[in-house]
Amino acid sequence: MARSLYICYFGVREPLVQTQVIPYLREIIKDGHRMSLLTFEPSTLTKDEQGQIRGDLRQQGIEWHHLKYHKRFSAIATAWDIFQGARFIRKFISRKKPDILHGRVHVPTLMAAIARKFSRHKPKILFDIRGFMPEEYTDAGIWPENGSLYRGAKRVERWLLKEADGFVVLTERAREILFPESAESGYDKNGRPVEVIPCCVDLSRFASANEDTRREIRRQLAIGDRYVMAYVGAFGGWYLTEQTADLFGALKKLRPDAYAMILTQSKPEMIEPLIKTRGYGQGDYLITKVPPSQIANYLKAADSAVSFIKNCYSKQASSPTKNAEYLASGLPVIANSGIGDTNLHIRGGRVGTLVDGFSSEDLANAVGEILAMTDTDERCRRFAKGYFDLVNVGGNRYRRIYQQLLQA
Repeated sequence: MARSLYICYFGVREPLVQTQVIPYLREIIKDGHRMSLLTFEPSTLTKDEQGQIRGDLRQQGIEWHHLKYHKRFSAIATAWDIFQGARFIRKFISRKKPDILHGRVHVPTLMAAIARKFSRHKPKILFDIRGFMPEEYTDAGIWPENGSLYRGAKRVERWLLKEADGFVVLTERAREILFPESAESGYDKNGRPVEVIPCCVDLSRFASANEDTRREIRRQLAIGDRYVMAYVGAFGGWYLTEQTADLFGALKKLRPDAYAMILTQSKPEMIEPLIKTRGYGQGDYLITKVPPSQIANYLKAADSAVSFIKNCYSKQASSPTKNAEYLASGLPVIANSGIGDTNLHIRGGRVGTLVDGFSSEDLANAVGEILAMTDTDERCRRFAKGYFDLVNVGGNRYRRIYQQLLQA
C-alpha cells in the first residue's frame, strides 16, 4: 500500500484547508493510499484541540502532523519554517518511507525537495504549483518588481521545476505557459505527468440546498422576492472592491429592488460605505461572514453573482473557488475577462457574462445581460459538474497523477 505526505503551509482549521485540501485527500485515499498531512499552525493548539483534530482526521483516514507557523520578520520566519519543515520531512522519510511527497505550492515543495536531497530513500515529488507565486507577490505589491526577493523566488522555482517528478496546475492557460507540450500527451518534455485540476467543490454540499432552503434564508433576511446578487470572498489586494461596488450600483439602477448579499471575511467597512453611496440603504444588503458549511445555503437564496479580480500576469494561473461555488449553486456569474480559464468557461458554457472594462456602460451592459438570462440554474449546475466536481474531476485527476508517479 502506497504512502504519501501532503505538505501545506496553512493551519488545519483554515477554510481553504477544510474546503480544498482535506476533501482532495479523502479522494486520493479512495485508491487505498495511506495519507499523512503536515500543516503549519499560526496559533497554539491545546492538547484537547490537537486530540480532537487528530481524531477527526484519523476517522477520515488521514494521519495529521503539525509544526508552528512563524510570521514576525516575514522572510526570516519563512526561512526558519522551511528549515523546520525540511527537518521534519527528512525524519518522516526515514521512518515511514513514503512513496510521494506532495507539496502544495512553492514553499512546501521546497521543504520536500531539500528533505529528499538529504535522504537515502527518494520519494517522488509532486509539485502542486497552483498559482504563479513569485508573480502573485509582485502583482499584489508585496514584493518590488524584479527585486531581490522576486529573483530569489524565481531561482527556487526553476530548481523545483527541475527536481519535481510531476506537476499540477489550476488552469489550461497555466499549462500552456509552463508545459505547452503536455496539452496533448499529458506529459512534459521530460516525460513527467502534468494535470490541470481547477479549484473543485463538493457538489453534494450544494445539491443539498433546495427551494426550502432558499425560502428559509430569504425569510430570515426579510427580502421576499427581491433580486439578490451575491459576492463571496475577501476584498482588497487582487479582489476589486471599488469595481464590485460599482457593479452593485449598476444593478440598483436597473433593479431598484436589488439586494446585495456579501459573504466576506474582510472587515465590513471595506465595502459597506461604498455600496451605501451607490444607492443601498438599510435593509438593502447583508455583509457577514459565514462558515464554509453555510455558503451553499446562502447562495441558494441568490439569483446571480459577481467575481471581479485584478487582471494581471499571475492570475492566468488562477481558478477562483468562488466561481465554482456560484455555478454549483446554479448562479450565473458576472466576471472580468483574463482570469485563468474564466473566458473559456463563461462564454463556452453560457453561464454568465464577461466585462472587458469597468466603465459605467460596461457594467450596465453586463447587468442587463445577466438580468435577461433565463433557465440558467440547470445549465450552471451541469457546467459545474463537468468542470468543478470534487469527485469526478478533482478526485479522478489526483488519483491518476498519483498512479502515474507510482508507476514511473
